[in-house]
Amino acid sequence: MAIDLIIFVHILSVVFMSAPLYNLIIVNERAQFGPMSYKIDRYLENLIKGSSIRCYVYQLTALVTGLLLVYLSGLGLASIVTNWVLAAKTGLLLLLMGLLSYVHFGIQPQIERLLAPVSEDPIPGKIVAAIKPLRIRRKRLAAGCLFLVVTIIILGLQVFTRFNPILTLALIVSAALFSWRVYRKPIPYGWV
Repeated sequence: MAIDLIIFVHILSVVFMSAPLYNLIIVNERAQFGPMSYKIDRYLENLIKGSSIRCYVYQLTALVTGLLLVYLSGLGLASIVTNWVLAAKTGLLLLLMGLLSYVHFGIQPQIERLLAPVSEDPIPGKIVAAIKPLRIRRKRLAAGCLFLVVTIIILGLQVFTRFNPILTLALIVSAALFSWRVYRKPIPYGWV
């Protein structure tokens, strides 16, 4: 029963790491409002800034429950290095955590610092110009993170039963195409 609960929490943590998808949706929807507006953009930044801490919690939960599952399933912790699927999942999760840290400690503070002196419209053009490249970089990283999360899920399904390599490759390519699509434009109908 304990292992079933750990599996549930592990899978739920990965599902909750879907913040990159929803941040991309929010950013693409925001673009439909036109030029920067203080209230809209402050709200957007608060949403994105708040997502980082939640993502850290979900990522750490996935890491801890994953380690517990490896240990309790009898694979042994060494299998995190010797089993290519577990090694890849672990490496991708650590990369995901690193990218989140770059956004949380590098990009987001710069955006916050630029927006700090602003309290109403219009936002000065100099600030808008300085924020734009930071947002573009953050959006690209979110698309990359979305791809990593989906790839981790694809690999997670294969810890005990491997898919055909062609199917695995096709799913990873599909994940890349979907991440690119969400990066490029709004997805008002989900997959479509």
